[in-house]
Order: sequence, then structure tokens, then C-alpha cells
Amino acid sequence: MAKTAIVTGGTRGIGLAIARQLAADGFQVVIVGTRGKESYSDHFQWFEENGKEYFFVQGDISNHDDRIRIVKETVDRYGKIDLLVNNAGVAPKVRADLLTMSEESFDYVLGINLRGNMFLTQLVANRMIRQKKKGMIINVSSCSAEVSSTNRGEYCVSKAGVSMLTKLYADRLAGEGINVYEVRPGVIRTDMTSKVQSKYDKLFREGVFPIARWGTPEDVALAVSAFASGKFPYTTGNYVDVDGGFHIQRL
Repeated sequence: MAKTAIVTGGTRGIGLAIARQLAADGFQVVIVGTRGKESYSDHFQWFEENGKEYFFVQGDISNHDDRIRIVKETVDRYGKIDLLVNNAGVAPKVRADLLTMSEESFDYVLGINLRGNMFLTQLVANRMIRQKKKGMIINVSSCSAEVSSTNRGEYCVSKAGVSMLTKLYADRLAGEGINVYEVRPGVIRTDMTSKVQSKYDKLFREGVFPIARWGTPEDVALAVSAFASGKFPYTTGNYVDVDGGFHIQRL
């Protein structure tokens, strides 16, 4: 029987690439998006053309009732959850200096990126514990978990928090047979980075990134696929940088 994976924020960019890769790997994929399915019909064409099993659930992970419904609809459809990929995330609506950032922006970003992740994982973990065959959780964070950007501090704080959630849940769930991992994308060509393309193009030209190109959503999806393969059974709480070597400190 095929394994079931939930991918939050799975309707575009990194999340959609992850959903496609997992489907290609043989998973039946539950794709979570905030708008109605008709808004994403073009995005799902690949699954239909390639005969891949998928199921769409509309929901906002920052909403308590939506989180419950995401889990319920998945279990009603497939009877189990083998993998949760916490990919959904937002950037601040306005990039503001740390000294002028609003509380509303902080609450908005952390409500989705951190709080939503925390409590959806809690629900799924409890469901996995009750299953005969346990599962796996993979968090998609960011190089911003470590790298300071003072004009989007709320985003950095949220991703640093996701890194700690990875450690906390890895620690708590290891005894339950559930491994937890983290993938840290760097500069990936998505809608989120399109607004600052010239900035990053310049950094690539200047050699800031050892692998001097934009990352792609597919690069991130392959890292998720590697963890999801189950070929790292004696590991948990680990992370991998998908950033073209940006994390390397150089003199």
C-alpha cells in the first residue's frame, strides 16, 4: 500500500515541487492550500497527466479548526499519515527595519511559519503514534534560521524557531519511532524571492555563493525526497543546507 504524505503550502513553488517529487517516489500526496482547488487547477495538471494520486485540502495552518480538518480529511481519505512535510510559510508583507517592525507583522509571520507548524505537527504526531506503522516529519525552514536579515527579522525568528521545533520533536518522538528532519533552503527562485532578484543576482556575480546559481524548488524537493526515502534510519533531528554552499564560512 502506498505511503501517504501531507505537504503544506503544496500548491506552488517549493511545496509544489516537493509534492510532485514525492508523488514520483510513490507517495499518495495530500496537498494543502489556502484557496479553493479551482485556483490551482493548472498546478495540479502534472499529477493528472502522470497518473499520480493526490488529494487537495483547503486550509490555513494558522487556524486551529483548519489544522484539525487537514488531519481528519487525510485520514478519512487514506486511513493513515506516513509523512508530514511542514513547508507552508510566508514572508512579511512589508520588509521593515527591526526598529520599526510592527507587532501585527510579527504575529502574522510567526502564526503561520511557527505556531501553525508547531500545532499541526502535534496533531499529526499524535495520530502517527496511534498507527501500527509510524511515520516521519520533515520541516522546511531556511538559511534565515542562522543568517541575519534585519529588514525581515520576524521571518528569521520564525525560521530559527522551526529549527528548534525540529530538535524538540526529534527528541520527543524518537522513542515513538518517528524521525524528524529539517531542510534549509538558501536562495531559491520562487515568488517570494522574485521581488529581490537583482539583489541576489549581484551576490551570485560577486561569488558569495560557492555554487553560483539560483537554487530551484526541485533542488529542495530532492533533499526532502532523500530523507523521505527512509535511508537514514539511525538519524533524527538532522538538517541539510540546500543553499549552494552559502553556509560555508570563508576567509
